[in-house]
Amino acid sequence: MKSFNVSLKSITDVKDFVNIVNKFDFDIDLTSGRYVVDAKSIMGIFSLDLSKPIKVDVHSDDYSDFYEEVKNYIL
Repeated sequence: MKSFNVSLKSITDVKDFVNIVNKFDFDIDLTSGRYVVDAKSIMGIFSLDLSKPIKVDVHSDDYSDFYEEVKNYIL
């Protein structure tokens, strides 16, 4: 499992991030405070506090392609 923080500042960022995440078969969770949501759920992401960094947990050992696609959001 790999963890890193991302910043999703706008509606467009969230929409683009969800489109990227949905390309991959492995599970990806987002954590903000005590809340954990599925990164493939746009409604789940909008329930988080987007003004703060969001922790991403990638549940796969082969995450390099995913990491490369979301590198613009990584803090």
